[in-house]
Amino acid sequence: MSEALGAGRAGREEAMPSRETGALLNARDIGKKYFIANRSLEVLRQVNLTVHRGDFLSLRGASGAGKSTLLHLLGGLDTPTTGEIWFDGKNLATLSGLELAWFRNRKVGFVFQAYHLLPELSALENVCLPARMARTDAGEAEALGRGLLKRVGLGERMEHRPYELSGGEQQRVAIARSLINQPDLVLADEPTGNLDSHTGEEIIELLCSLRVERRATLVIATHDARVATRAPRVIELVDGQVKGEAG
Repeated sequence: MSEALGAGRAGREEAMPSRETGALLNARDIGKKYFIANRSLEVLRQVNLTVHRGDFLSLRGASGAGKSTLLHLLGGLDTPTTGEIWFDGKNLATLSGLELAWFRNRKVGFVFQAYHLLPELSALENVCLPARMARTDAGEAEALGRGLLKRVGLGERMEHRPYELSGGEQQRVAIARSLINQPDLVLADEPTGNLDSHTGEEIIELLCSLRVERRATLVIATHDARVATRAPRVIELVDGQVKGEAG
C-alpha cells in the first residue's frame, strides 16, 4: 500500500526544496455541499490547489470561508461533492475504507484548533495513540512519544492529563501527536485560534521548526494575517473560492 500511495524565524519562512519531482497533493475543481433537510449549503466551489513536497502554505480567510472544510478534504476526513483529490499520484476516491484509514494514520498528521485530546489518557498516551493504531511496538512508540514531547518542551509533563495542561501545552501535545508516524503532510486548522498572542507565536515558531527538522509538508488554515504571512505561499479563500495567491 505504501508504494501505491507512494528553527522558525520571524517573517516568511524559506521554502524547502522538493524531495522529488511532482506534486504531493493536487486538488482539482473541488466543490463541497452539505445537504440539510431540503436545503443545500455550498461551502467550496471549484477550488484548485497544488502542494509540492516540502511546501509550507497557509489558507487564509474569514470564518466560514471554507478553510476547515478544505483541510478535512485534503486529509481524507471528508469527501468532495465534486472534483478529485490526488495524493502522491493516487486518487483518494479510489481508496477503500481500510486504505483511507491507513492513509490518514500514516501519511497525514492533523493539528486541530480544539486539540481533540482524549481526557482519560496522559499526554504521552495521547501522543503514542496514532503509533499504536499503526501497530508500532509499544516500547518503540513510547520512545518516539517521549522524544517528541521533550522536543515540544513538555518533558516534565508527560504523565499529565489534558485538564492539567494549559491551552498552549495541549496544543503542543497535539503537534507531537501529529508527527509521531512521520507523516508526509501536516494539516493545522487554526492552531493559534484558542491561544493568546504570545503563546500563539510560540506555537507557530514550533511548527515552523519541526517542519524543517522533519522535512514535512505543512498547510495551515488561519484567519490571522500575522500567522498566514509566515508561509511562503498564502492562498486566500473567500466564500468557498480561491481569490488569490501570494508568494
